[in-house]
Amino acid sequence: MYKALSLLKSSTAFRPLHSTFAQNKAAATQLATNHTREFAAMPSATQQQKPTGTRSTGKLYEFQEQLPKLPVPSLSETLPRYLRTVEPLLSVKDYANTKRIVEEFAQSAQGRELQRRLEARAAEPGRANWLEEWWNELSYMGYRDPVVPYVSYFYAFKDDKLRRNPTQRAAALVRAMWAFRAQVASGDLAPEMARDTPLCSNSYRFMFNATRVPRKGADYEATYPLGENEHIAVVRNNQFFVLPLVHDGQILSATEIASQLDRIVQRADSAAAVPIGTLTSDNRDKWTENYQLLAQAAPENAALLERLHSAAFLLCLDDVQPVTREEFHRVFWHGDGRNRWFDKSLQLIVCDNGKAGLLAEHSSMDGTPTCRLSDYILDQTLNGKVDLGSASVRTGLQEPEFLRFATPPAVVRATEQAGARFDKVVDQHQLRVLQYEAFGKNEIKRLGFSPDAFVQMAIQLGYYKLYGRSRATYEAAATRKFLHGRTETCRSVSHESIAFCNAFEDPRTAPTEKLAALQAAAKAHGAYARACSEGKGVDRHLLGLRLVLRADEEKPAIFSDPAYVESCHWALSTSQLSSEHFEGWGFSEVVPDGYGIAYTIRTDALIFHIAAMKNEFGLNVDHLAHYIKEAASEMRMAALSAKLSEKASNPKL
Repeated sequence: MYKALSLLKSSTAFRPLHSTFAQNKAAATQLATNHTREFAAMPSATQQQKPTGTRSTGKLYEFQEQLPKLPVPSLSETLPRYLRTVEPLLSVKDYANTKRIVEEFAQSAQGRELQRRLEARAAEPGRANWLEEWWNELSYMGYRDPVVPYVSYFYAFKDDKLRRNPTQRAAALVRAMWAFRAQVASGDLAPEMARDTPLCSNSYRFMFNATRVPRKGADYEATYPLGENEHIAVVRNNQFFVLPLVHDGQILSATEIASQLDRIVQRADSAAAVPIGTLTSDNRDKWTENYQLLAQAAPENAALLERLHSAAFLLCLDDVQPVTREEFHRVFWHGDGRNRWFDKSLQLIVCDNGKAGLLAEHSSMDGTPTCRLSDYILDQTLNGKVDLGSASVRTGLQEPEFLRFATPPAVVRATEQAGARFDKVVDQHQLRVLQYEAFGKNEIKRLGFSPDAFVQMAIQLGYYKLYGRSRATYEAAATRKFLHGRTETCRSVSHESIAFCNAFEDPRTAPTEKLAALQAAAKAHGAYARACSEGKGVDRHLLGLRLVLRADEEKPAIFSDPAYVESCHWALSTSQLSSEHFEGWGFSEVVPDGYGIAYTIRTDALIFHIAAMKNEFGLNVDHLAHYIKEAASEMRMAALSAKLSEKASNPKL
């Protein structure tokens, strides 16, 4: 069974990644200070942005109308909690100044007015979620840096030892994905539950037959009817094909799919093509320009783009054979930037040696639905559950449709320039995949800890060992118990986490004291995570207060306070998504002097994908991986030693 206690990485809204940040910051500031801003006009009926109602039917959506709305916490809840999160990061003097600023805001007429406006927005009839439109535009659709490597996330799948042949493995995975899609289409898929609490199913509307579409200022999500678009897109050697999966009313068998894929491989490998997919790797405004260039290059191009957009998902058949963890993580994270269409909601990737993974576009889907999908198709294919259909190939199967885009010289130049920019961005990134096999979830639970809290503290201690300090850390926590809920920021640094780091780095600390410090830190982390899942974190509330401020109003000092800026500068952006079928998953850092750490907690292992930029800040993913491993080992040893000491001092009679 899949597990996704925390969703995904931090918001892309405040990413100072490279030269485009000044433009992004200006746009973000405009949005944050003008709550009356008009959003871009809605696209046509065939390209709908996110619906705000609960019209879908079936078991999958049976609880939608019962879900509570995302609450607006009171100032008396958020501001004291905010102070507790920033105090560990500040000097005594700086904290005293921040405390004064926060208390003044709490007592001010402006603070009360901003709170009133936010509560009024949340109470508006027909509004599903007070944060939704702001969050989707500011963090995703309005974000202009490339979606890969900065926004999308991926899963690396375990090998299928029965299917080393790439088209055979791809065919089995496609059959399993189609079965999952059928449950989504019919609504028969059971809704996700957190114990007995149903989670919002809204994001499933954007899983299949969906794509992000570039547009100046802010992109939009295009969705297509599942029943009318029973084809997938396939890309091989930079060439795109459409493969219908239903013939004479019956889905193609795995043998038939593999046969069709073999035809695609044979044709694509015998010719070269302009890699138009690399255009999707670019800055979003640049891609918008080139999208128009491509669509208008010939009358047929616009129709071909629609065929690609309307596909259930994209299957990428890569002519590479990655071996090491870093190699296949890079393939699934970004690849070569050519054999992709990064705007598609789902890209299933299969390499020539049978390695496979999934790349998900983050704008409309956080991690739990795609984690569930991935766990399902792997359980089906690795455990012999998938229905492969007949072993024979029917006559009269339609030839896969080659999407022959017209690529005049201007389009060729655009792909060359986009490719060069993509290569530069990828080359600026370093990656280390830590496969820690000393223990996993079972041992952590045996020691009496929440696995997620334990791993979060291992990351804290590892960073402290490397740098001698703690910095603002983001862990994504799910708020999907609320209608159209997505995430809240779980701030991992606390007084208790810093005391824990100090205790473990002091050689004079006894094992029992280390264990007590670890227990206190894990408990504090768990308490904050639970508050976040109830919509009681601080970051989304404070963001909402910023966004209801009008352009002609004075900015409250709380938002210009260096402590606020520092506490939102995520030196560590972390998240957990776990399945026994994964060989890890990953994403990028969110600030140039920070790390992105995606981790998987398996029964007997921990897997960390650690990414960072190669720049003037001198970050080192190998060193951080070393210290996280050391921290995890020391934490386990301290817990075992303390328990042995306790047992020795209290022998059974």
